[in-house]
Amino acid sequence: MSIFAVKEQMDALVAELNQHTYNYYVLAMPTIADYEFDKKLEELAKLEKEHPEFADPNSPTQKVGGDITKNFITVKHKWPMLSLGNTYNEQDLRDFDERVRKAIGDDFEYVCELKFDGLSISLTYENVVLVRAVTRGDGTQGDDVTSNIKTIHTIPHHLKGDEIPDIFEIRGEVFMHRAAFEKLNKEREELGEVAYANPRNFAAGTVKMQDSKEVSKRPLDCFLYALNSEKQLFKTHWESLQTVKKWGFNVSDHSKLVNNIDDVLEFISEWENQRFKLSYDIDGIVIKVNSYAQQQELGFTAKSPRWAISYKYKAAEVQTVLEKVTYQVGRTGAVTPVANLKPVLLAGTTVKRATLHNADEIIRLGLHENDTVFVEKGGEIIPKIIKVNLEQRKSTALPIVYTNHCPECETTLIRKEGEVAFYCPNDEGCPPQIVGKIQHFIGRKAMNIDGLGDETIEAFYQRGLVSHISDLYFLKEKADKLKTIERFGEKSIENMLKGIEDSKQMTFEKLLFGLGIRYVGETVAKKLARGLKNIDNLAKASIEELTAVDEIGGRIAESIQDYFSKPEHLQQIVLLKAAGLQFEVAENEVLLQSDKLIGKTFVISGVFEKHSREELKAIIEENGGKILSGISAKLDFLVAGDNMGPSKLEKATKLNVPLISEEQLIEMIEL
Repeated sequence: MSIFAVKEQMDALVAELNQHTYNYYVLAMPTIADYEFDKKLEELAKLEKEHPEFADPNSPTQKVGGDITKNFITVKHKWPMLSLGNTYNEQDLRDFDERVRKAIGDDFEYVCELKFDGLSISLTYENVVLVRAVTRGDGTQGDDVTSNIKTIHTIPHHLKGDEIPDIFEIRGEVFMHRAAFEKLNKEREELGEVAYANPRNFAAGTVKMQDSKEVSKRPLDCFLYALNSEKQLFKTHWESLQTVKKWGFNVSDHSKLVNNIDDVLEFISEWENQRFKLSYDIDGIVIKVNSYAQQQELGFTAKSPRWAISYKYKAAEVQTVLEKVTYQVGRTGAVTPVANLKPVLLAGTTVKRATLHNADEIIRLGLHENDTVFVEKGGEIIPKIIKVNLEQRKSTALPIVYTNHCPECETTLIRKEGEVAFYCPNDEGCPPQIVGKIQHFIGRKAMNIDGLGDETIEAFYQRGLVSHISDLYFLKEKADKLKTIERFGEKSIENMLKGIEDSKQMTFEKLLFGLGIRYVGETVAKKLARGLKNIDNLAKASIEELTAVDEIGGRIAESIQDYFSKPEHLQQIVLLKAAGLQFEVAENEVLLQSDKLIGKTFVISGVFEKHSREELKAIIEENGGKILSGISAKLDFLVAGDNMGPSKLEKATKLNVPLISEEQLIEMIEL
């Protein structure tokens, strides 16, 4: 292949992977399987290694994360990150305009910008390279979250362009698109975890995670909107926005340069309804005097600039009648209450239902039958009831009492101590759980079975073709019945059966996630697969052995034991094994670097400064050592980092297992 062809191929891969990333993170509509994406990413990384002269500094290969941050370093802002004065009414804006005119005269412009509802961030670049990312914090200092911010696909690591200053800072807002938020929150609820209230909270929680590799899996985005530097580079804010866009920064296309306060008010009015058509949340409009010289003349108060103000939209709110409360059952059995409302127009859409989250929310609101309620759609994606209009309540109205039986199968609901959700324990006989589990099993993050979708699984269940995940692997024996399903022709059946057959090669960790064990999400499944190696070890593991695996707590361990205590689950494992699925980790051959750790056993626990746990594991195995799944009398060394679980420390101390640091481990190899 010629040099030109190589560069063309690399550029094409970058463009294709960036488009797939956009489809996944922004639209929440992936157009490629994880496996295929990873293969293309590996292909690009290989080409970049072979031809570094053609490597794009902002290639998707640079956004995968991997650093562990045990404590975020506090960094003082060079330029304080002040908050803006807020207003909710037109008169305050006219008063602001009058103050500006008194100070600088009538010859000025405003820039109107959308006020993004996310997490403020400050990025520092030196010699066109991103060197630091710091949260707003208290305005004078914040947390260094550089490793996490570098995983955001729209934040450039290296800049391209002319006359870029040697050192500067640019500020913006990290946020999450609504479609991605809804998808991730649904996954959290299915695992029995508390859902985030809105995308802003989800984004903020993600930015403060300790493992940047996990952050890279979360769909964050970022708009940049304010440049700071020692030397004044531009005469106006508008000019700076246009220029930093050319440098490679993601700048909103919805800003506008206007001449007077009436134009500002028109912009605000335009976006009051338009905002609901955006893929992300805004909670208002920011208005700034355009000229930097005039900004300096206007100056600052102790808390905010005198040359800017934000207009905040009131959360869209209406009154309507609560007609009844119904209940939805998820694939893990979690039962979620839903308020069914008299249809009402809210924020441009007709609302018929609102989330109630859990039983505690019903009690907090004090809901009664046929209450008149206030419904809000502000920062919340799904409309929610915020309060009851007590003046409209009928004296005969009875309180809403949370159901104690499953609405689908009538099984008595369970609520474990310390949990917010009630759930139905009849996972093998409750229709939405059965269907939901099979749908989860075929999903992209689990077995990724081509030719099968949620509607198809629903149709199969209704016709008695599947009632367990193992039934999928015997569908080829029911070809005649498959042909009777509407719009399911021979080609569709052929593709589906091929997808099912191909899924037998999926890894143990994918299969384990696909089983749908309560609290065992994608990350937990990986930890368990790597720690216990195969399904037999997992099925017979004690609570102590399970919690000895990194990041596996008591709640997860109990759930795993409960799952494998049921004969029907064990029968499924037997059938899936017979079908040829992968129930153990495929151990890669380790090329020994030395034999200095041969005969020695190790457990790694905690967070480390210089290496990740996976890196330490690789170092041990490459030098002949063996990793054990838990602490026992057979263990030679516990490699102890920060935030190690107290139970592991206590057990190691009791068994007189030596504790060593990562430095001591490296010394053992280098001696």
